[in-house]
Amino acid sequence: MKTRIAFLGFRHGHVRDAYLRARERPDVEIVACSEEDAGVRAGLEREGAVKVTHRDHRKLLETVDCDAVVVGAVFGRRGTMVADALAAGRHVLADKPACTSLAELDRIEVLARTKGLAVGMMLEMRDAGVFIGLRRLVREGAIGEVRAVSFGGQHPLLSATRPAWYHEEGCHGGTINDIAIHAIDLIPWITGLAFARVVAAREWQRGVPRGSHFRNAAQLMLAMENEAGVIGDVSYFSPDSHGYSLPLYWRLTLWGSGGVLETGLNAGEIRLFREGDSSGRLLPPGPSEPGGYLASFLREVRKEPEAAADAAQSAATGVPGASERLTMADVFAASRVALRAQEAASRGLRDVEL
Repeated sequence: MKTRIAFLGFRHGHVRDAYLRARERPDVEIVACSEEDAGVRAGLEREGAVKVTHRDHRKLLETVDCDAVVVGAVFGRRGTMVADALAAGRHVLADKPACTSLAELDRIEVLARTKGLAVGMMLEMRDAGVFIGLRRLVREGAIGEVRAVSFGGQHPLLSATRPAWYHEEGCHGGTINDIAIHAIDLIPWITGLAFARVVAAREWQRGVPRGSHFRNAAQLMLAMENEAGVIGDVSYFSPDSHGYSLPLYWRLTLWGSGGVLETGLNAGEIRLFREGDSSGRLLPPGPSEPGGYLASFLREVRKEPEAAADAAQSAATGVPGASERLTMADVFAASRVALRAQEAASRGLRDVEL
């Protein structure tokens, strides 16, 4: 049987990826779409790619027979919509972030666990071949114990095309929660190490219109369970003219007891500088897994068992097996660390235990 999916909101472009991938899968049927903003509805109608059937997500949940929903509303509305869908007995795949407060996350976790429902998230950087390959190298011990990590997730502001709601009060919810959640999910997945505390975090404004509520600059420091330090910058300072093409976009460097590994989302290779060598080596990425976040979500929705073939596939190709893919536990863990780091930035907190 096909998994019947409805879409709740199209306020961020990321949700289009989930829509297109769901539409292409023979085991999925898109049964309804809601959008509460009149301007966005009109744009979708002009494009003709998405048929909006409802203007109210609650009415959709009441009247449409579906198994799961995808949530893509403005960030500040997502926590309520995710909770509404879970309360109505639907599995939920959310664009990141799924919510903007720890209280919302607590409610979502309780609903999902008590009702036996799955919550997924569009954390698609796990699906990139360079990061799949990086994970394999780290897990094989290519650089020994990971001792420090740095990441750059700088974005262009793109003021001319970025949705206006980013600047509206109560809509965005914080740049750390918005962007850094990708690295907060990716780094434990690559290293096998959990985060232990938020050492420090800062968020501020620079270059946004007067009166904007969008705090578009953010940096953070975290410590992992082995005391490895993590430093990241996720500000919207990248030059607009380059879009998302810079080699520095989502650059990740891992320093270990036996060497250094580095790559980036736009890189075609992984660089290894091993202790004992006098020069670096360029290594190929692993095989990418486009749409892996959707496949992981559907697997949890359907409660598909793990199979020995998954382990064999992982060993042979580097593509993660089922037990290594994105799970609801991963989603909740990354969301909680991101929200605690966001809270540290907002309140000026230091050394926040996780």
